[in-house]
Amino acid sequence: MPYYGCHLSISKGFEAMGKDALFIGADTFAFFPRNPRGGQMRPLDELDIQRLKQLLQDHEFGPLVAHAPYIYNMATGDPEASAVVRQRMKEDLERLDHLPNVYYNIHPGAHVGQGQEQGISNVASVIKDVLSEGFSTPILLETMAGKGTELGGQFQELAAIISELDSDPQVGVCLDTCHVSDGGYDVAQDLDGVLDELDQVVGLERLAAVHVNDSKNPAGSHRDRHELLGDGTLGLDFFRSLVQSPRLKDLPMILETPNKKLEGYKREIAMLRAFEQGATVQEAQSQIESEPTQ
Repeated sequence: MPYYGCHLSISKGFEAMGKDALFIGADTFAFFPRNPRGGQMRPLDELDIQRLKQLLQDHEFGPLVAHAPYIYNMATGDPEASAVVRQRMKEDLERLDHLPNVYYNIHPGAHVGQGQEQGISNVASVIKDVLSEGFSTPILLETMAGKGTELGGQFQELAAIISELDSDPQVGVCLDTCHVSDGGYDVAQDLDGVLDELDQVVGLERLAAVHVNDSKNPAGSHRDRHELLGDGTLGLDFFRSLVQSPRLKDLPMILETPNKKLEGYKREIAMLRAFEQGATVQEAQSQIESEPTQ
């Protein structure tokens, strides 16, 4: 079965994130190791990390997904900017190596006019440099919407990066349902067909996590605008198929929907679990609506 969670704030520490996850019925979660826009990390608190480790073990959590800050652009051709990204990524991974069973998810970046081939080469160079430090945490390249010069909107771009890394097994993929739809893959109508293509181009064995988001825009829009589950163009029938897919079992599924409070994520997680157990869309909605809110 998949694991379900959402992005949680690290502002109160690691154990606090674990307790928030339990409150919303999650058995995985995502977090930024530092501010999403960059900035410094909290000082390392080994006791806090140990408390989280115990909580994860006691409640049988699945893999966690750390998300690199949005401002990291591995594809940049600016030597100074690239040096900063490399250093920050190394700091992130050094911290994450203190945690068990965690992935480091990152956007490939944008080539900003250098061309796709050079951008791909730049991304591979950054990852190769970072991994040369001997970190154990796997790196996941996220599928993107392909807006502007953004890399990762096509599976072939991710495959090209991995190829330049000599198919390093420490590098995998995170599939974002909103991004992949906005990038032109019609997951809402043909999930298995899209997974077949991902398997042929990249290899389904590299798929390690899923970002579960509806989209405000139709397939191929290249817009990247997330929506609450069922309020977008993908629809609840798609998310029912997603969590029931045997090809995605045991993966962490992370909500990045625009909920303003944890209760919203709690309801969406309950809905996904109902789908997994065979509930129809109507049954799942009725079940969630009957639950008291806090």
